[in-house]
Amino acid sequence: MRIAIAADHNGVGLKRRLIEALRAAGHVVDDRGADEAAGTIDYPPLCEDVCRRVVAGTADRGIVVGGSGQGEVIACNKIAGIRAGLCPDVWHAEISRGNNDANVLVLGAKVIDPDLAEQVVASWLTTPFKGAEHARRVAMIATLERGDSLLG
Repeated sequence: MRIAIAADHNGVGLKRRLIEALRAAGHVVDDRGADEAAGTIDYPPLCEDVCRRVVAGTADRGIVVGGSGQGEVIACNKIAGIRAGLCPDVWHAEISRGNNDANVLVLGAKVIDPDLAEQVVASWLTTPFKGAEHARRVAMIATLERGDSLLG
């Protein structure tokens, strides 16, 4: 799988660890920044970069690592075609993929243990989308994304 990944200054260490694990698992990883030399860095451009790659199809999935992940998940979900999930544990990873067909995973480096983060990523990458009623709901989300109403 082709995975675009980025982290702000809070997530650089975890991002580096995840890249190693992803490559060891056979994935092609596109490291979109930042690195320690960058100092404090704003996360919205990193989120946009990863998400646009997913939408364009140059990455199959995206991963963004921030401090809490809250701002990152908000920024990612502003990009049309992105369904980003903030996943602090394996259960949330399975729901974000299985029920919501999330194509971007967001992690908070300040709130997740690195070993658990690796488990979350592995689960998120291998959990299939369930389809059925969940596909109908994802289509409704796309309707909202286009600015249309579901209320009739």
